[in-house]
Amino acid sequence: MSVQESDEVATAADVVVIGYGPVGMVTAALLGRAGHRVVVLERYDGLYNLPRAASFDEETMRTFASLGIAERLLPGLRVQHSYEWTGASGEVLREIGYAERGPCGWAEWYMMYQPDLEDALDAACRATPGVEVRQGAAVTGVGQDAHGVRVTVEDGTTVTARYVVACDGGNSFVRRALGIDQDDYGFSEPWMVCDFRLRRPAGVPAARQVGDPRQPTSIISLGPDHHRFSFMLDSVEDFAAESAPERVWERVGRYLTPDDAELIRVATYTFRSRVAHRWREGRVLLAGDAAHQMPPFLGQGMCSGVRDAQNLAFKLDRVLDGTASPGLLDTYQAEREPHVRAVTEMGIALGRLQTTRDPATAAERDRRLRAEREAGRRQEKIRFPALTTGLLAERSLPGRGELSRQGVVDDGTARERLDQLLGHGFVFLATPEAAAGLGPAARELADAGVKVAAVAADGPLADVEGVYARWFAEHGWSAVAVRPDFYVYGAAGGDLDPRDLARDLLGALRRPDAPAAAPDAVL
Repeated sequence: MSVQESDEVATAADVVVIGYGPVGMVTAALLGRAGHRVVVLERYDGLYNLPRAASFDEETMRTFASLGIAERLLPGLRVQHSYEWTGASGEVLREIGYAERGPCGWAEWYMMYQPDLEDALDAACRATPGVEVRQGAAVTGVGQDAHGVRVTVEDGTTVTARYVVACDGGNSFVRRALGIDQDDYGFSEPWMVCDFRLRRPAGVPAARQVGDPRQPTSIISLGPDHHRFSFMLDSVEDFAAESAPERVWERVGRYLTPDDAELIRVATYTFRSRVAHRWREGRVLLAGDAAHQMPPFLGQGMCSGVRDAQNLAFKLDRVLDGTASPGLLDTYQAEREPHVRAVTEMGIALGRLQTTRDPATAAERDRRLRAEREAGRRQEKIRFPALTTGLLAERSLPGRGELSRQGVVDDGTARERLDQLLGHGFVFLATPEAAAGLGPAARELADAGVKVAAVAADGPLADVEGVYARWFAEHGWSAVAVRPDFYVYGAAGGDLDPRDLARDLLGALRRPDAPAAAPDAVL
């Protein structure tokens, strides 16, 4: 049966999202807010309701703010200002600081209890017109042709859609059904994760990696009321004995007692490092753990999935509304995969540094790190790579592909972070002089849905904290175009006129000759 043919139990949608974890929730909410009909299919009857991810960064908070849930989340988050790394002796050998306010306008690092996040995202999805969430709906088949995709559910119902986004985790049914293989970095370790609900304040390290070759350990806050201890196991088989409550309390006794906290969960988890060969097969796209898995040492697993959702949602929006060719979707993996691989490889390097079990190797590592610390060498935060290909300006000053900055602005009626004042979408920021010189291009940008704003200390949009003045001066810019996923499309200044940047952006948004879509496969 072709996708165009329907029956009494078929439901039509613009997009089917498979999987209702944070990545699926963000994808559904973003597409729903763009005005599209979204059906979410989740195999579990309710929310997972157990903590998995423990933290997220300022870029991810920027996404949550765009969905209107930041203020709801903040009381249950812990802003983390430092990350410690100790050797076998317990001496702090490395420490990285995180700012209360980072370049994205939010704290650089938040610790969270994931069920609270999922409650907030679930509420956002259900409050979004056009988003339908079906739980207890395990997907058993995905077929596609030139017209769309047909998703079969375990109860015999089907949903037809123009596109499917599979956010169904590391064991993705959809990825396996499509026959997509994965690159495996070979970094696979069994760990035991122990989560506690605090009864009272306790002097537990908030973010510490312990590089003791006898027992590599991770200690991490899960927000104000929860804490996690993770212990590397010699083998998965050790979990049965090591997970006994009395053994867990023995392990954490230096920090916690049953008077301090309640043990709420003990689970085994094998850290994996894999990247799918293809993230798009015709009208079906993979996101989050379905597309890639990485070790947790940088706290970037969920963050990477949310970046996928942002990248994919704004491109699907343009394809669905007819302003872009389906070929635009080919830029999704081209843009995201290099970033994912870079972060994965950095996480593996950090993990190997921590988890060596050879005492001599660990001692040499500790001597090196101690010498660096005593020499006053400052440990820099991990810097993630910029986009280098995809939907970017053909001509630009340096800064193209970087994550954009965000400051507080004032339009005369409200004072708020830029994203909250201007809303979601493409943004063209310029000095007042550059904005005035755009001429007819300013109207064309607005007609194309691009928000044009003149920002300056005393401009129509006041740069309250000087964030944009410093950012523009750093790069020599007079204008910058920012994509809906917060990445810089391109920038102008000096010999590169802002009108050229505006014409480039307009051409990209209206371009009829986008790369041809990949051939649609029929399963």
